[in-house]
Amino acid sequence: MTATSLSDGFEAEVVAAFGRHLIVRRSDGGELRARPAGRRLSIVCGDRVRCEPDRVHDEVLAVEVLPRRTLLARANLRGDSEPVVANITQLVVVIAPVPSPDFFVVDRYLCAATAADIAGAVAVNKSDVPEPVAQAELAAYAAAGYPHVACSAKSGTGLDGLRALLADAVSVLVGQSGVGKSSIVRALLPDATVATGDLVRDEEGRHTTTASRAYRFSSGLASGGTLIDSPGVRDFAPAVDRLDARTLGFPEVERLSPGCRFSDCKHMNEPDCAIVAAVDAGALSTRRYESYRRLRRRYLDLMEAQGFSKRR
Repeated sequence: MTATSLSDGFEAEVVAAFGRHLIVRRSDGGELRARPAGRRLSIVCGDRVRCEPDRVHDEVLAVEVLPRRTLLARANLRGDSEPVVANITQLVVVIAPVPSPDFFVVDRYLCAATAADIAGAVAVNKSDVPEPVAQAELAAYAAAGYPHVACSAKSGTGLDGLRALLADAVSVLVGQSGVGKSSIVRALLPDATVATGDLVRDEEGRHTTTASRAYRFSSGLASGGTLIDSPGVRDFAPAVDRLDARTLGFPEVERLSPGCRFSDCKHMNEPDCAIVAAVDAGALSTRRYESYRRLRRRYLDLMEAQGFSKRR
């Protein structure tokens, strides 16, 4: 379908976004290519947009982003907020024994999700690899309220558990490069075209997906769900303007902080801190607390980059 075949404007869902190129899905299920109207319009996968035909150039323009129910956002190097994916209900961080998980990146993704009122979960891919992912880390996530599932896109083991997790949710798969997110999509949706945009080679010569793409489950255990695949990353920082300044998105801090001596406790060096006491007693993961401290310092740095007071 082209712009010349369209008579009026219409609303659509963005099912793929790569650079300034979009694929939008109309209410009748038809998909067509589009692009944002103007450089200032930031559109991501999952957005609902209003489109209009541009008959002069025979293309479709996305002219307005409709109100978002949820938004996962990240901070760029200047500390500014950049949208990643919109209107999701669940974020699933994919990790694997190889490459070795960076749990601090996992934490920051989960904090961003929690702060945005998006459910968080962890999927352990390549679970058939002899070197297991640290069970203590998975236990810490479970204690924080984040469920986890183990699976193997290669062998198919554990995929039913992942399908059940994805059922009736709009989920995005995120994580480090090489953990197998696109392989999971292929395993769950064999007919899906995973590589929407161009494929590029990374520094180690592997092909990587450059686009975010949404897929619908039409049958099976995940029926009713939508799955968004996203490019792999080396690092991720939550958008500071979307974090809760008190807890930074850590559920354990939210749960324990009422026990602190001071209501504005930052849980760093303050006396009678319930968070530090829980760490000392072994009731809170030492590594998760270190992750909180790192994010607190990064939060202050990014707030400074945006011109906010460090005392906030």
